[in-house]
Amino acid sequence: MKGVILAAGVSSRLRPLTDLTPKCLLELGGRTILGMTLENLIVNGIVDIVIVTGYREALIRGFVRDAFPALDVEFVRNDRFETTNNIYSLALTERSAGDDGIMLLDSDIVFDRRILGLLAGSGHDTCLAMKRMDMPGDEEIKVTTGPGGEILRIGKDVPPAEAAGESIGIEKLSPEFLKGLYGILGRMMTEERNVNLFYEAAFQEAITRGARMAAVDVGALPCIEIDTPEDLQDALGVKDLLQSNPRR
Repeated sequence: MKGVILAAGVSSRLRPLTDLTPKCLLELGGRTILGMTLENLIVNGIVDIVIVTGYREALIRGFVRDAFPALDVEFVRNDRFETTNNIYSLALTERSAGDDGIMLLDSDIVFDRRILGLLAGSGHDTCLAMKRMDMPGDEEIKVTTGPGGEILRIGKDVPPAEAAGESIGIEKLSPEFLKGLYGILGRMMTEERNVNLFYEAAFQEAITRGARMAAVDVGALPCIEIDTPEDLQDALGVKDLLQSNPRR
């Protein structure tokens, strides 16, 4: 299984912190978000990595080269990072994904490394990490689920009152699911020019067509998506979050 990290965006909501630094290289407790993500993948046995870059690409490449010199990393560049969303970055990974499935991660999540183990050991070929919530916010990627945990709907447009929780931006995708997904992404990119959607829109189409994806509740394991300066402060305030990701 490969780890695929999407790290192309400008992250304008974090300016001025991201004026010169890509979001994934912002630090929490003296450690970068990307560094913690890579550590988490390595500890879980995922050492074949693809990183989609765009904004401040040279800084990301330099960080990985210096901090993880022995790690097998392929960089894929999104030349259109200023005008596209993460669905376009994901579409660019088709040739790099290989035939063994992927662990897909947004690059702006600080999370307990045991979440990756939950997905890997869930018994589901294709699944995502979900934080169960009674009433997720309007801006969150929300999911509704069936009796067995299978996802019925996913997206920001899911009514909060109907949602089982929110997707945290970590997914395990099987080769079979990926085959159909990349076909959907290819049509969206080339025929429909839908380059500014979140990739969950392609997940929803795959599910509507009959593909199965399950939601795996992360329970009390901490995770925070970093979108604003307030999120950075919140992450620093979660004592268990950084302690759950000790250095190797």
